[in-house]
Amino acid sequence: MKKISVLLLALTLGFTSCKNEKKETPKASTPEAVTTEKYVIKPEGTSVKWTAYKTTEKKGVGGEFTSVNFETQSGESPQQALNNLKFSIPISSLFTNDATNTRDAKIKTSFFGSMLDTDILKGTIKYIDNTCTVALTMNGITHDLPLNVNISDERRVTMSGVMNLKDWNALDALAALNKVCFDLHKGPDGVSKTWEDVAIEVSTFLRKN
Repeated sequence: MKKISVLLLALTLGFTSCKNEKKETPKASTPEAVTTEKYVIKPEGTSVKWTAYKTTEKKGVGGEFTSVNFETQSGESPQQALNNLKFSIPISSLFTNDATNTRDAKIKTSFFGSMLDTDILKGTIKYIDNTCTVALTMNGITHDLPLNVNISDERRVTMSGVMNLKDWNALDALAALNKVCFDLHKGPDGVSKTWEDVAIEVSTFLRKN
């Protein structure tokens, strides 16, 4: 009888222990936060260069704008970072590295000074479906300038195109420049000529955030 009581006591204690044992509930896995890198235009890594042409032989004259300002914008790809990016360029930053130190003043005063807006160029880059244009505002006129784009290693971006000054109603300004540079724009044939087309090359660097 004593053995039966001990056995019943052991079974009772075992049952109670199992009943009170807490079952571990598997912890729900928390998804790791996904960090997406953003591309941002780096103003200090941007250059805006241009090549104008003189003489009937079409001799190139190079220059650049040493200052360009961008509105703050980022994107998950270079294309997103560039699309709808607004910029402005102070005309005062024009620089041609002219040894005589006279060319820059003539371009600023006679060419840009003959326009409606004499202080600044501005525009918006449109980059959609691998097609890039710039809605460039100059002389009070906004006109689309198609650009070819090359992106190396998703960081260095080069955009190039050719603008025709008549699209911005700037032929009178061009004539004013040719007048003050008349002799300097003569070739071996004695003809003074300043061409309507100007080659543009913009190079910028995208940093990742």
